[in-house]
Formats: sequence, C-alpha cells, structure tokens
Amino acid sequence: MASVATHPMQGFPVRPLKFTIDELTQADFVWSPRVPEFAVFLNALGVHVPYFERYLVHSMRKAREHITDPELKRDATAIIGQEAHHANNFLKLNARLAERYPRMPEFEAANKKYFEGAANRDSLKRLTGFTAGYETFTFLAGGIILQNHPRWLADAQPLMNALWVWHQVEEVEHGAVAIDVYRHLYGEHEWYRKWMVLVALTHIFRETFTAYFHMARVEGWLRRPRRALRCVGFFLRLGGIFLKNALPAFRRGYDPRRHPLVTDGQSPIQIAWRRYEAEGGNVLEIDRDKMAEILRVTRYGDTAG
Repeated sequence: MASVATHPMQGFPVRPLKFTIDELTQADFVWSPRVPEFAVFLNALGVHVPYFERYLVHSMRKAREHITDPELKRDATAIIGQEAHHANNFLKLNARLAERYPRMPEFEAANKKYFEGAANRDSLKRLTGFTAGYETFTFLAGGIILQNHPRWLADAQPLMNALWVWHQVEEVEHGAVAIDVYRHLYGEHEWYRKWMVLVALTHIFRETFTAYFHMARVEGWLRRPRRALRCVGFFLRLGGIFLKNALPAFRRGYDPRRHPLVTDGQSPIQIAWRRYEAEGGNVLEIDRDKMAEILRVTRYGDTAG
C-alpha cells in the first residue's frame, strides 16, 4: 500500500495526468448543474491561469539556481513539474471553451503577451515576489473549492470534476513553495511580498471578471434581471470568501502551512484523494460513486445544500 505524507505540503510528488478534454461537448462547458455560476467562474479563472503557470515555471527555474537549501530546491523542482502539467491540460481546455465563447482567443492572447513580456523583463525579485503573491490565491482556491466540493462539484461533469479536484489538491500541496523561495532570497523585504499579494489580486480579479461576464452573456444570464442578479451575486460572494481567507497573508511571518484551511479545516477530499491516487486509483473521472470510493464511504453528497 502506498503511503503519503501526513501534511499535504510535505514531500509532494509530480503527477503527469492527462485528461481527455477533447471528449467534452459544448453541453459540458457549464459543467456544474447544481451551481452553474461556479462552473463559469472556474472557466473564467482558468483563462489566464496556464499563462501564469508558465510564468511560475520560468520564475522557479531562475530562482532554483540561487537556492542553497536542498529541501527547498526539491520543492521548487516539484512545483515546476506540477504547474507544467496544469498548464498543458488547461491550455487544451481553453481551446475547447473557445468553441463557445467568442472572446476566448482575445483573452488568451492578452494574457500570453502579458506573462511572456513580464517573464522576459522582470527582475528575479519581481519574478519570485509576484509568483508568491499569485500563489497566495491559488492556494486559497485549492482549500476553498475542496471544502465546498459537496455543494459545488458533487454532480459535476465527471471529467471536469476530476480535473479541478486534481488541480486544487496540488495547489494546496505546493501552496508554500513560492513564499518559501521568495523569503529564501529576499526575506528582509517582507513588505514587497505583501505588495505583490495586492498586485496579483488586482490582476486575478480583473481577468476573471472580464471573462466571467463575457461567458455569462453568452449563456444568456444577463438578459433576465433576476438571473443577472444571481450571476453577479455569486461572483461577489465568492470574491468575498477569497478576500476573507487572504487576510492572514498580510501578517508578518505568514505561513500557508499554518493557514486555517490546512490546520483547522483541511478537506477530507484532500487527504483521501492523495492516498487513493498514490495507491494507483484512477482519478481521471470523478462522479458521486467514484468520490464515495475515494473517501471510503457508502454514499457521497446526498445531503449537500
């Protein structure tokens, strides 16, 4: 039986998973029947994520040359591997989403230009600082989404369910690496890390907002006042949840390993999925029955609200 580390951020592996995204149909694009706004929110978030992930890979490769701690160097190598596989899968997903959402190529081109340009011109301090700021929110997304899986993902399209569970589990696993790397190199400039959290938040909010409301318009949600209010309300509520959970990141000595999402409220899915995958379980599609198997329970999600 394979074993996994007790703490999700300890000795995490690289998993070269490939999802059959080409099998999705347009009917699958709004993939959460229970909360369609959540599906569109993640679709919108995912538009720019793979381009940031390539920026992160570039950042960590440059930083790795200056890391003297062997364990941190191992973690930097592992995050490079994890994020490279994330980017490959999400670029394929974006290509499929472009079949339904006309402005997808425009959004992707803008983010490709932004992150490639930044990767070429940013100093090592800016590379590692912005990466640490951005990873503050990808880590939070991992914890928040896994905690709310019964509400938002229990009945999701199985491939998309599996894709996002994998992504969020790994975002939690490497959630401390970028901050550790920045502090290893520039620990005396803690103020700069906090500033980069705000810079990253602004970028994430702007890009997700633009793509979300484009997708909502295509889905016809903005043509009906009550449906439009529901759409806007979900975006604002989810944004509020992220902001509330981001507050600890502005404290001196902030460590994602001690964030309440990990210490107090770590999702059972986070623990069970890592064990199940390490034992050779197939995690490329997840429905209610598969999640029950992963969690070793009889039924999953029946009482989710």
